[in-house]
Amino acid sequence: MENKLIEIIQDDQWMLDMMKVVRDINLNDCWIGAGFVRNKVWDVLHQKTRTELNDIDVIHFNNSDLTEQSDLLIENQLKTAVSNMNWSVKNQSRMHLKNEHQPYSNCEDAIAYWPETATAIAIRLTLENQIEYIAPYGLADLFNLVVKPTPNFNYTIYKNRINDKRWKEKWKKLDIQLANNAKL
Repeated sequence: MENKLIEIIQDDQWMLDMMKVVRDINLNDCWIGAGFVRNKVWDVLHQKTRTELNDIDVIHFNNSDLTEQSDLLIENQLKTAVSNMNWSVKNQSRMHLKNEHQPYSNCEDAIAYWPETATAIAIRLTLENQIEYIAPYGLADLFNLVVKPTPNFNYTIYKNRINDKRWKEKWKKLDIQLANNAKL
């Protein structure tokens, strides 16, 4: 699955271009995650063209500046580079406060607290143009089209996300899992 993920991304010049823009701002422990990766894989598995993204989720880890203002400055920097995208930048070293968790140790630790296992995946492009990824729950759920909550996330919020996002309408083959083995 790792090779397939990398192949899917390498075959998408737009994704590579966005990853280069993010890489070039040179943030610590910096990744693009969530729908940027998830939607692409689901689109490929459903033989669809690109599903429009609400935003591009950029995460990084910086203990020295926990202000939201710092993230807004980075968003503006990204908007200057690519103005037609909605960038969302979140310093994961402060997100534990919003989520009422213990402090995260890095981005991989932080995304282990994201809502769904298939969403808790992030990628980046190295200076050598190699694709790296982090996936605390692996890639199986993503590639098997399984949507289930991570063990660290609030189930009520997860269920609300499933209803709000209406993923099953976009990707018919998804296996969306609810409590007590119920399926959507």
